[in-house]
Amino acid sequence: MFSKNQILKALSGIIHPEKKKDIVTLGMITEVESDDNGISITLTPDKSNDPFISSIRSTIVRTIKDVFGPDAVINEIKVQPKVFVGKQQEKPQEVLPGVSNIIAVASGKGGVGKTTIAVNLSISLARIGYKVGLLDADVFGPSVPKMFNEEKFRPEVRRGEHADHIIPLTKFGVKVLSTGFFVDPADAVIWRGPMASNFLKQLITQGEWGQLDYLLVDLPPGTSDIHLTLVQEVPVTGAIVISTPQDVALADAVKGISMFRSSKIDVPVLGLVENMSWFTPAELPENRYYIFGKEGCKKLAEKMDVPLLGQIPLVQSICEGSDSGHPVALDNSITGNAFMALAVELIKRVGQRNKGQGPTVKLKITK
Repeated sequence: MFSKNQILKALSGIIHPEKKKDIVTLGMITEVESDDNGISITLTPDKSNDPFISSIRSTIVRTIKDVFGPDAVINEIKVQPKVFVGKQQEKPQEVLPGVSNIIAVASGKGGVGKTTIAVNLSISLARIGYKVGLLDADVFGPSVPKMFNEEKFRPEVRRGEHADHIIPLTKFGVKVLSTGFFVDPADAVIWRGPMASNFLKQLITQGEWGQLDYLLVDLPPGTSDIHLTLVQEVPVTGAIVISTPQDVALADAVKGISMFRSSKIDVPVLGLVENMSWFTPAELPENRYYIFGKEGCKKLAEKMDVPLLGQIPLVQSICEGSDSGHPVALDNSITGNAFMALAVELIKRVGQRNKGQGPTVKLKITK
């Protein structure tokens, strides 16, 4: 069992990123209990929408383990914002008022290159001349920072009249926010579903997105709380589903399409994108090797009655560009041109959708 003073001393090394003081000095640790069953801590931020509270919780867990050993048990870290009595409740602010189109980028399973598509598609839209944002909502496996070569970027937070504003990274003409900007790349993000959903809400509502023609949201693979959080928070214009031509990936893509088309969510599916359609070696640019099968997404698109927005080949430059932070969409290459064609097709489908359908309604869940 550890004393309260020992625990507070350990936590005094944790600095709040915005306030530049440690969380003990700031008075954020309001309760500490330690017994034979473990340690319980109450964390009290000044405001309930502190964008750093989730990362501070993770740092507390890591610090306790580092100082007192890996066997130290943490029963609970409770977040209890300060309550101000007598203040008139503010009228809720409109979410993303300056964003014209919100596009969900989804996949039924991992490993199909969903984030690669999202990053290069956003850059292609920006190259065409649109104002574009990219929200990395893959909370547990954020890889967007690496693809932009900005793993050390930490967003500035500005104090506003109603809430603090998180300033996105702007690079290659795209405004970007990611969970990866708030955690160390070497750390695993160990959050329960509500924690991840609340953090996503903060990036949506407190991100200073400004005026955008397109906001692309890179969702986690599969179907999860994150997907529900997105459609509850904002009216999603439409979704695109990424898959490879392989049967295993296509089976999961069907689930992704069905989720968006379900009566409760009812988000238009703008189309399928087939990634890794064929392999083309650099020394033989005219050759195509269909290592994952041929035209699987085309057949599925016909079966599910959705458009096939594009086919992206598998070439070495895509991998190299993603790892080095120089996405292939920046280059006038075969693959870069494929992403430009995909962007043009998406613009066309969004235009058709907006002309033929009314705005998507945010999902409301009642208990």
